Amino acid sequence: MSRSRSVVPLLLLVLCGAAEFAEACSCSPEHPQQAYCNADVVIRTKVVGKKEVVTGKDAYGYPVKMIQYDIKQMKMFKGPDREIDTVFTGPSTALCGVKLESDGKKEYLITGNLDSNNTLRVSLCDYIESWESLSMTQKKCLGQRYQMGCDCKVVQCSVIPCSISSPTECLWTDWVLEGTVQGTQAQHFTCVKRNDSSCAWYRGSAPPKKEFMDIEDP
Repeated sequence: MSRSRSVVPLLLLVLCGAAEFAEACSCSPEHPQQAYCNADVVIRTKVVGKKEVVTGKDAYGYPVKMIQYDIKQMKMFKGPDREIDTVFTGPSTALCGVKLESDGKKEYLITGNLDSNNTLRVSLCDYIESWESLSMTQKKCLGQRYQMGCDCKVVQCSVIPCSISSPTECLWTDWVLEGTVQGTQAQHFTCVKRNDSSCAWYRGSAPPKKEFMDIEDP
């Protein structure tokens, strides 16, 4: 799925009319590490079916329609101790719905959160990419590598000047420096906590070396 992340300014917020999506869709793109840390579920999967379903009624008694994707889970990087076989999303992109190819040929990395019924729901605010578009570093960092950085926070820089407000933050500058949110930091770097409890960018998927962990300045 292509969501044209590289041409949408970080300041552009996705605004939705549906009440149940309103909070989730006021967002800007996330660094993949931050998306991993914020998600309940991170899986590699294929979509093998699609249908519109009614999941309940709104406050006025009207049916709430959603798209149900039937998926074939290939690998779970983060999530509950069970296989997930369905994903729900809004019925249109105007309602923050995600469009996925459902012929079972394309592989996706899907991040999302579980609702009160333990059902996986996704929106345009979630980090969802075709598996083949991910860099090798991103693929290897899924799981333990990104999990190591979940005590840190990746802060987006959308307009210069920008800065961090805490030593546990890493400044994400792909948009202002490269004009894309799929730039060098997104594809090749993770934000890692060091021994002095500060966080800094580290390139690659291998565990940080001791000299990096011990250093005081980025």
